[in-house]
Amino acid sequence: MSWHNTPIALMAKALATKEVSSMELTQYFLDRIEAGKQWNAYIDVNAHLSLEQANKADLLISSGKFGKLTGIPVAHKDVFVTRGWKSTAASKILSGYQSPFDATVVANLGIPDESNPHGAGMVCLGKTNMDEFAMGSSNENSAYGPVLNPWNSAHVAGGSSGGSAAAVAAGLAPIATGTDTGGSIRQPAAFCGLTGIKPTYGRVSRYGMIAYASSLDQAGPMGKTAEDCALLLSAMSSHDPRDSTSLTDSGEDYGRFLNQAWQEGNANPAKPLEGLRIGLPKEFFAEGLAVDVAKSVNEAAKTLASLGAKLVEVSLPKTKLSIPVYYVLAPAEASSNLSRFDGVRYGNRASDYKDLGDMYQKSRTEGFGPEVRRRILIGTYVLCHGYYDAYYLQAQKIRRIIASDFQAAFKECDVILGPVAPDVAWRLGEKSKDPVQMYLEDIYTLSTNLAGLPAMSAPCGFNANNLPIGMQLIGNYFSEARLLQVAHQYQQASDWHLRQASEVA
Repeated sequence: MSWHNTPIALMAKALATKEVSSMELTQYFLDRIEAGKQWNAYIDVNAHLSLEQANKADLLISSGKFGKLTGIPVAHKDVFVTRGWKSTAASKILSGYQSPFDATVVANLGIPDESNPHGAGMVCLGKTNMDEFAMGSSNENSAYGPVLNPWNSAHVAGGSSGGSAAAVAAGLAPIATGTDTGGSIRQPAAFCGLTGIKPTYGRVSRYGMIAYASSLDQAGPMGKTAEDCALLLSAMSSHDPRDSTSLTDSGEDYGRFLNQAWQEGNANPAKPLEGLRIGLPKEFFAEGLAVDVAKSVNEAAKTLASLGAKLVEVSLPKTKLSIPVYYVLAPAEASSNLSRFDGVRYGNRASDYKDLGDMYQKSRTEGFGPEVRRRILIGTYVLCHGYYDAYYLQAQKIRRIIASDFQAAFKECDVILGPVAPDVAWRLGEKSKDPVQMYLEDIYTLSTNLAGLPAMSAPCGFNANNLPIGMQLIGNYFSEARLLQVAHQYQQASDWHLRQASEVA
């Protein structure tokens, strides 16, 4: 059976009825990983550990002590520290580092044991490639080389969670974890024809997630369907006292509305979204948006309208300011977070140096890639005395205005619909020499991170070159279940999410 084309919801049923074992499933995906190395989706794979976990999962299933996800393989972005696998954030400065503990996300999804009694029972396949320290929009900034897009290997897979996206799109994992600081789940999901969701800030613990920008980073799932993402997010999300930003009410069934009508009491199965107001921000459909992307998103809006939703125009006037605000705040936080990587305690240390200061300088210069160095320098600059008030404080003020714009829009609508990115996946190297052009690709995704709102990507079409196009759904705080409901109803009326990557066997 082609398990790589099977949604995890159906995979779980096959495991429960013993149509397949976790050992067989895990070996199936390990074989595909070995055969699919050309995508460069994984940084570290440990077949022995994966099969050991699969055996434990099978024992749980045999004993009747299993949950919805027990025995299902999962790939983790290399930003999550994971016992037994390397945890490098795709950076040379952490080369060879192995964590003595699991990130909360990894633990929540992993095999339950005495120290982790509430694990979902999933099997770790390995660690996926990413932009170094999650800094990038193309997965070309990895110390381990770029990830290739399974729809066209001459194009980028998107970033920073490009390895997770490519792994699922190429059938090297049934589902994967990612992180989103400015669009790093939604954009690679859109570029690789997947569904991915960034939850409300604080829904998922950041403990054990190697930090880029702490006030923006948020973990989420990437899979083939909204239903799969709902299953994984429900297991990932929990309150964690070790993370001071973790919400006390985190943890719920995000799939509870999937097959329900938007309005309670609606008995018309042809109009499940009746009563839903979908906002179309005029700023998202202005100059700079590719014609084929605009066409696909507008067609998706018409499909949602045919399901009973009402389309309304809304305005997010500060959309353009999200780029300069983000690229002041995120580098400032990165400058602080990455100061701990100095070559002293772990990771890369320069082999030749004169004194302590020289060791710091050479270790960090050798260990960090050019994009990470660029952002550290920008961040250090805006935090310097004399520039802090002019840049950092002003950016924080505009961040609040951006969040207020969303609240004004949500008085007119329940969900906001727009594109994920201005264009489809570009060719490898096409934007590498112009960082500003790369940054502009995040114009539609950055603002939700600045506001801390939940947002997701779902496939909605292809361009003339058969490259996937994704639509973005944005909700108000804590509305993940409703966003997944809208995406799920759309996927019942369309088949974009069922397409298989054109270069994958």
